[in-house]
Amino acid sequence: MRNHRAVVLAVTLAGLVALAGAPAASAKPAKTCAAGQLCLWPKTEFRGERHASELAGIDIESCTALPAGMTAASLVNRTGRPVTTYQSATCAETGEFVTYPSGTWVPESPYVVRAYKVWES
Repeated sequence: MRNHRAVVLAVTLAGLVALAGAPAASAKPAKTCAAGQLCLWPKTEFRGERHASELAGIDIESCTALPAGMTAASLVNRTGRPVTTYQSATCAETGEFVTYPSGTWVPESPYVVRAYKVWES
């Protein structure tokens, strides 16, 4: 019984780490997403051509649509601020949206990301 509890605890902790957006086994995103950036990839697991937005160039608390024809399936938030990603290109809350704290790694978004907002705090 004691071993079963240890296994359940280990699986639960692993699941929580995955849900929290912990880095994938490879450190590739860390090398390509610098501090102060929000990095988005069109495919899961940080694959495809990376799109990076610098905190200095982002209008805080305003909806920022991804460039025409681009969507994101994975992201890394290193802005130092919370970021909300939206299924809607206009940040409408009628579609899916999630707010991620700084330091979050999301290897697979639960929906196609079309826009985001960076919050003051």
